[in-house]
Amino acid sequence: MQKSKYMLANERDQQWGLTVSTVGYEEIGPGEPYPTRGHADGYYFNLEEGRELNEYQLLYIPEGSGIFHSTTVPETELREGDMFLLFPGEWHSYHPRPEQGWKSYWIGFKGKNIDDRVNLGFLRKDKPIYHIGYSYEIVHLYEQAFATANEEQASSQQMLAGIVNYLIGIMYSLERNIEFNKNHAHVDMVKRARLRIYEALESSLTIQQIAEEMGVSYSNFRKLFKEYTGLSPATYQQDLKLLRAKELLSTTNLSVKEIAYKLNFDSPDYFSAKFKIKTGRKPSDMRQKK
Repeated sequence: MQKSKYMLANERDQQWGLTVSTVGYEEIGPGEPYPTRGHADGYYFNLEEGRELNEYQLLYIPEGSGIFHSTTVPETELREGDMFLLFPGEWHSYHPRPEQGWKSYWIGFKGKNIDDRVNLGFLRKDKPIYHIGYSYEIVHLYEQAFATANEEQASSQQMLAGIVNYLIGIMYSLERNIEFNKNHAHVDMVKRARLRIYEALESSLTIQQIAEEMGVSYSNFRKLFKEYTGLSPATYQQDLKLLRAKELLSTTNLSVKEIAYKLNFDSPDYFSAKFKIKTGRKPSDMRQKK
């Protein structure tokens, strides 16, 4: 069983930053031939010869298993609940295990929006497979994309671009959280540390003291905290203090100097400098606009 839809994008659609070219679903039973026929030119491929695409494709396997390999990645197992990303210009080949088959969804797309994420290292050719498990939400998004493509209403490309971005965001987040949650102790520690930082914004509590409270070395604490939040604990603490400063500037009559010392900045000048870097405005400017 196969259903697929191919899309066109005009020049205005391309200016949006992401356009979708194909979306579909395929169900391969045990022993059935693969790849199936019925794909548009440039999409069908021979398993031995593989192929290169001129676009990205994001595939999801809610059931079954298979094999994937590319120029960058050696032969690797695809498990039930995996998503994998194909890159433009990157040779690849993949197939379900003959004895098991699979169900798979795909969506093909291109654009500066995705190129930028690849160039910044969020999406990498050497890590195309994401282990996320079964997700009804992801299945629903693929089905919504197929329905949108079939209807071809005005601005359907913009709707499809939003679905692709949502799919990639969920994929990225799910895998990271699955990995983190394999060690509940570390996740719990970071969550407790974040709460501790928040509760102590107006105290002189240091990150080193928090690490001691958590029972780990500062270097290990900093590493785990940054892996989970994307920020060092010191940056996280400072950013929260600056958010609290904005609140105090907006809701109290405390002077800039009083707020700086209340939040334990080294000096009012240091506070003002950090505040301007973060918000683009001086604290006094914000107070004047109150």
